[in-house]
Amino acid sequence: MTGLELYHNPFSSCSQKVRLVLAEKRLDFASHEVDLIGGGQHAPDYVKLNPNHVVPTLIHDGRVLIESSLIDEYLEEAFPEPPLAPANAADRHAMRLWVKRIDEKVHPAAGVITFAIGPRAMLLQQPEAVREANLAAIPDPARRQARRNVIEHGVQAPEFAGAIGRFVALLDDMEAALSPGGWLSGAGFGLADASALPYVLRLEHLAMEPLLTESARPRVADWLARVKARPAYEVAVSAWLAAPVLELFRQQGEAVWAEVEPLTRG
Repeated sequence: MTGLELYHNPFSSCSQKVRLVLAEKRLDFASHEVDLIGGGQHAPDYVKLNPNHVVPTLIHDGRVLIESSLIDEYLEEAFPEPPLAPANAADRHAMRLWVKRIDEKVHPAAGVITFAIGPRAMLLQQPEAVREANLAAIPDPARRQARRNVIEHGVQAPEFAGAIGRFVALLDDMEAALSPGGWLSGAGFGLADASALPYVLRLEHLAMEPLLTESARPRVADWLARVKARPAYEVAVSAWLAAPVLELFRQQGEAVWAEVEPLTRG
């Protein structure tokens, strides 16, 4: 027994990257799903564990761990086999640069893109009091306002074009950095690849596959196919994704692609 408990959500990008690391290391965990649409991340008992009102939260032998990239680093140190970081210090630095960029630039943009398209219809159908209570519970004022804007205005929200630009820049830099058959983490799949996968996958789920085709970005397309072929992907990602939610995301993405596509041209 590993003594691991994970508070997470199936579609949460940060939850996916932690589950990927757990699966790559063949670590079992007790699962506690948090309903993000219903506001489970704001429940008082959960906020005691994670005062940032976000998922995931990992508990290992009673110790509470937050921040997904730091959780992945913790798992790498606590369970070093198989290794998911290069042995060479310079290569580890390069790997961490990808993780830092994703955390600081891409992740905030992911919330904008996701809530402007995927679950927006569900949120607009909630009773206004419920929706307002969940918005008010977001502790960061800037994130709270951005969430309100994208729910109200969708892809026409003022934050949306910049968010798409950050994703396109990530894809372009991945295309330039990846060698044929290579990984962002060095010689093998590692923490940087686990960090990037949920965000690239989010574009696919929102019907933005034209950004990921072999003709558009062949090395990114090959990288994504190889990640999906790993046994850990099925365990950590596919097995958790409910088909009705995937279909909703796709339908919503297809409905707005004509508005989104011009924003992806740079």
